[in-house]
Amino acid sequence: MASIDLEKVLDKAWADKSLPEILAAPVGALKGVSDHDGELLDQAFGIKTVADLAELKYVRWAQALAALDASAK
Repeated sequence: MASIDLEKVLDKAWADKSLPEILAAPVGALKGVSDHDGELLDQAFGIKTVADLAELKYVRWAQALAALDASAK
């Protein structure tokens, strides 16, 4: 089972929210992602929520490539 320290990856306003609320949140809920970054993600890829970002095929491809590289070491 996966776990994550929400305070390390979310802005303070979102750290105490439920997982469904976080997934439905704008990407700006992620620590280090500004509202402007969110606007650019929306314009470029139609990303509006944290869930949208997680499902973006380019993110999944990059993760798969990184996993392949890690397993080769």
